[in-house]
Amino acid sequence: MTTSSRNLSQATLVERSDITDDLMVIKMRPSEGNFSFKPGQYCTLGLDGIERAYSIGSAPHEGVLELFVELVPDGALTPKMWSLKIGDSMTLRPRAKGIFTMSTKVHHHVMLGTVTGIVPYVSILRSHLYKGDEGHKFYVFLGASYEDELTYDKELQDMANEYPDMISFIPTVSRPSEDRNTNWNGATGRVNTIYEPYLDGLDLPKNDTLIYTCGHPGMIEDVRAKAVPAGWQFTEERFWKE
Repeated sequence: MTTSSRNLSQATLVERSDITDDLMVIKMRPSEGNFSFKPGQYCTLGLDGIERAYSIGSAPHEGVLELFVELVPDGALTPKMWSLKIGDSMTLRPRAKGIFTMSTKVHHHVMLGTVTGIVPYVSILRSHLYKGDEGHKFYVFLGASYEDELTYDKELQDMANEYPDMISFIPTVSRPSEDRNTNWNGATGRVNTIYEPYLDGLDLPKNDTLIYTCGHPGMIEDVRAKAVPAGWQFTEERFWKE
């Protein structure tokens, strides 16, 4: 997507954490005051006229846009983003978009994400805890090939430890025998597989439960193919590598 600079504001890079060679978490500060969004929505950022949408990991009260970005070596935008330094700016579309937000029609939220697909859930949970809302339970599953890709795992585990009656967190790696996972002693397997026996053991009411999926299209397709015919309520957010 290319665009002119009309009707665009700016966002400045204020923090950057390189997770692996191809994963980074950045924080962008909008130049024109508070950027309004709902937890789970995405913003549209650009460089040199090239724009892409990124789900926001921060909660609205934090005042920055926290993004978890995966490098696409032959992509149009992310290689440019990898050259960003603190103080550099990107264009920012004036409004957040997206309907992948927390449903208030149910009280049980089963959230499945792969790598960067965890981002909307982080925003939702940060906001939920900040507001002190009650009456909801969250079951968060995070899958990746390698342990070092499980970004936000410590934060999510801390949430689960502090609020065990509200939040459950289950991380898993799909390549446990590879060297990068030598120290891993948690769950193994793809997230779309390991959640099923866990869910079966919870005996959740299907009319009061929503399964969220975000990340790899293959994971989303597999969960939907099984969950919808079984009577589960289902929603999805796809991330495309461009």
